[in-house]
Amino acid sequence: MSTRHGTDADPAELAGVLAAWMPHQRWFAAKGDGAPVVPRPVGRAVLGPGMTVELVEVASADGTTTLYQVPLSLRAVEDPALAAALVGRVGSDGPDGRWVYDGLRDPALVRAWLRLLADGGTATGADGTVVHGVRQPGGAPLDPDAPAKVLAGEQSNTSVVVDAGGPAPAIVKLFRVLAPGENPDVVVQSALAVAGCERVPRPVGRLEGTWWATDGGAPVHGHLAFASEFLAGSEDAWRVACRAVDAGAGFEAQARALGGGTAEVHTTLAEVLPTRPATPELLAGLADGLRARVDWAVAQAPELAPHADAARAAVDGVRQARAGLVLQQVHGDYHLGQVLHSPARGWVLLDFEGEPLRPLAERLAPDLALRDVAGMLRSFDYAARHATVGLPPDDPRVAAATAWAEGCRTAFLEGYGAVTGHDPREDAALLLALELDKALYEVVYETRNRPGWVAVPMHAVNRLLPLHLG
Repeated sequence: MSTRHGTDADPAELAGVLAAWMPHQRWFAAKGDGAPVVPRPVGRAVLGPGMTVELVEVASADGTTTLYQVPLSLRAVEDPALAAALVGRVGSDGPDGRWVYDGLRDPALVRAWLRLLADGGTATGADGTVVHGVRQPGGAPLDPDAPAKVLAGEQSNTSVVVDAGGPAPAIVKLFRVLAPGENPDVVVQSALAVAGCERVPRPVGRLEGTWWATDGGAPVHGHLAFASEFLAGSEDAWRVACRAVDAGAGFEAQARALGGGTAEVHTTLAEVLPTRPATPELLAGLADGLRARVDWAVAQAPELAPHADAARAAVDGVRQARAGLVLQQVHGDYHLGQVLHSPARGWVLLDFEGEPLRPLAERLAPDLALRDVAGMLRSFDYAARHATVGLPPDDPRVAAATAWAEGCRTAFLEGYGAVTGHDPREDAALLLALELDKALYEVVYETRNRPGWVAVPMHAVNRLLPLHLG
């Protein structure tokens, strides 16, 4: 085991440059909420001279706070090779000043960071912050000196692909938003892998951390990063599906296989992680929560107002769900972008973290497996309609998209039911309520971010509510 220490940057100065830099990062959660960004240093672990893992807390306009993990590299001399990763400068303009860079873009810091994982090493800070590597028993080796590259396009986290062309490529995900406790991405994927499920990448290891609670309490513990096998040559299901749509090709066989793979994962999770009966009291609480989300969506998107009463009645159908339903661990944020197609393994599910800004306790709590099913059905609809945005309703391509999505829907549900022995369509009212909940959220999201896309989820709202009334 190794221990590294020593740095000379003032946390308050680093917080100052982070205040200008963080709002422009894809993983920053409080973009545009109107609150000034004032990072508060919470902890620091030192990977080596001029290489730190900073933990900083930022308050949102509503008073809630978010804890971020930000690796930083500090250089006495400006490094042109890292120009695109520049965070800012701290200290004087003389020799005591430091150039600050996004640490995961600095090969030296990445090597030190990966070595913690490879060796089971420990990095500490003067404030008591600790970062510790834990190897997965039986996991593939990780070479910290192998070529490493940051994966582009991620929203909530930052991942580094290691030795992509080597014999044991890995991908290491750094969790940007932290909370005390176990991250479901680590817990769920590891549990599936240990159970022998081939529908998830095999874990390699993880980084765990200890830091002082932000409320001034005792030290807390949580997951900082998670490493698993990198499936070279794979492609995410969203791209595969959209390519089929653009080519006018069917996707039913792939959707049926994905339904079966999803059911395999759900079945295994119900065997290896806690479950609980869906009592009438729990179903009533779920219905109340769905009604509250209807009210929230209507307040955020006025075009939903004419549908408010019908939507409330539809989600109330949850109260009459059949006896015998079980709550279990689920994916929690399931869509085509969370699935890879591997030439060797078929469909492989990723990113069991759930929605990163929800409390960990909620993300690890047992839920309805149908919530994942509903999420994937909505994703098929989005894939079908990605090329029809802006087209008039009577355009033949709109009808073709509807038929494509319906074919995928039917095939996915058939594939799922073939594995579980229970067709999700037999729980029609519950499935409709969960799909509607997802579609209402999508209307709000598109209204705020992509107004031209609002027609996609609104089409779903208009389709689902007549089904309820019928």
